[in-house]
Amino acid sequence: MKLLTVNVGRPTAVEYTDAPGGVTGIDKRPADGPVRVVDPGPKGEGASGVAGDTVCDLRHHGGSDQAVYAFAREDLDFWERELGRPLANGAFGENLTTSGLDITGARIGERWRIGPDVVLETTSGRIPCRTFQGWLGEKGWVRRFTGQAVTGAYLRVITPGEIRAGDPIEIVHRPDHDVTVALAFRAVTTERDLLPRILAAGDALHAEKLRTAREYVARSTAENENAAK
Repeated sequence: MKLLTVNVGRPTAVEYTDAPGGVTGIDKRPADGPVRVVDPGPKGEGASGVAGDTVCDLRHHGGSDQAVYAFAREDLDFWERELGRPLANGAFGENLTTSGLDITGARIGERWRIGPDVVLETTSGRIPCRTFQGWLGEKGWVRRFTGQAVTGAYLRVITPGEIRAGDPIEIVHRPDHDVTVALAFRAVTTERDLLPRILAAGDALHAEKLRTAREYVARSTAENENAAK
């Protein structure tokens, strides 16, 4: 398992985003040399955890639970076949393009060491948005991407440091629950009845998704209690 490229994006004005100022950093290109990775801080304040990368809409992107976004080259290859067109590393706005790593099947809270120092932890899958659809220029893309649930993974930074293309990736911790990136994504999008299951991931889960699952369970419990009266 290895890191193929570290990708960063610069702010670009476009017509297809509702981000403040009408700019996006989704067009990410491979960086030359080492790139520093750090915890950017709370969502709404912190941006990307990858040095040189731009997050333009802090309402929905960036912050500790979404510090880094990874996508497998194998999954890009799948989408190349589906879309019938080439997709370069970084084409999905990912910071890390990996090889040999099962990102969709990774468990929430799984930790990866990249290079000698950096340790990252999976928190959730990527929810597609209008900007993503506009960038790819694919009609119905949000629905199609959601339906496949091949989402890549958001990661928080456990140990900061520098990474570069070609660095080895090692899974250094795999939790004993069964909540994968794909399962958590389906729970918060198309299969809400799965929400109670993702609570097994605990605080490793993206804070917003954890809150959604807890609220769902609380509502369901209250409804069942009222029905039993």
